[in-house]
Amino acid sequence: MKSPGGVPAQHQQKACRTGLAVSMGLMPMFAGCSAGRLSILDAAGPAARNIAQVWSVMAWGAAAILLLMIVLTVYAASRTPDRRQPAPTTLLLIGGGLVFPGVVLLALLAYGWNAGDEQLPRRAESDVYRVEVRAHQWWWEIIYPQAQNGPLYAVNHIHVPAGRPVYVTVTSVDVIHSFWIPRLGGKIDAIPGRINTIRLQAPESGIYDGVCAEFCGAGHAHMPLKVQAHDEAGLARALARLSTSRVVP
Repeated sequence: MKSPGGVPAQHQQKACRTGLAVSMGLMPMFAGCSAGRLSILDAAGPAARNIAQVWSVMAWGAAAILLLMIVLTVYAASRTPDRRQPAPTTLLLIGGGLVFPGVVLLALLAYGWNAGDEQLPRRAESDVYRVEVRAHQWWWEIIYPQAQNGPLYAVNHIHVPAGRPVYVTVTSVDVIHSFWIPRLGGKIDAIPGRINTIRLQAPESGIYDGVCAEFCGAGHAHMPLKVQAHDEAGLARALARLSTSRVVP
């Protein structure tokens, strides 16, 4: 028995089974993307959870659109054309090529816009913990401007209170870098001569790893960063061990 396209039915069935087996075999690989110290899908902070939700909406939406396209392609390839009823070309071009993509992109833009607000500083917010970060080739200088006895300094390690909003002010002294703690929030560029601020919040005590997400030279891959969240007593002990003068690695 042959399909309308002239391909034996058993060959079509075999191809479908092969494709299904390959897809099922790839599922464990995708599952491994949801965990890890630098995984945006293993979200901890509010901003990171919003980003993960946007990713999920995009992924499932893209899968649904792909499935729709496959169904339409199979239908178009298997049906027998009727010369008496020409295909609605204009409707397909305008509806499928302009209206549908436009609606999808506008909906995604609106959803993503609201999700990004979690990372913005808030004017009326109180009880904010502030940290300054200066990017160098290839290390991070950390400054605590609100320390009781004057500014404190550290390298590549930020201590913050758990459960409180943290405003991280980022700049660079040489080239463009990008400050990124994936499990707490999105990226923000460190640009020479410019100050950018990102709002992060660690929900509980622990260590959250980060990296420079902008290629910045030969040592780019060796520019790690850690954010460690503490309770009040633990934060006080950590700050007591920091230097009162600038330090370099």
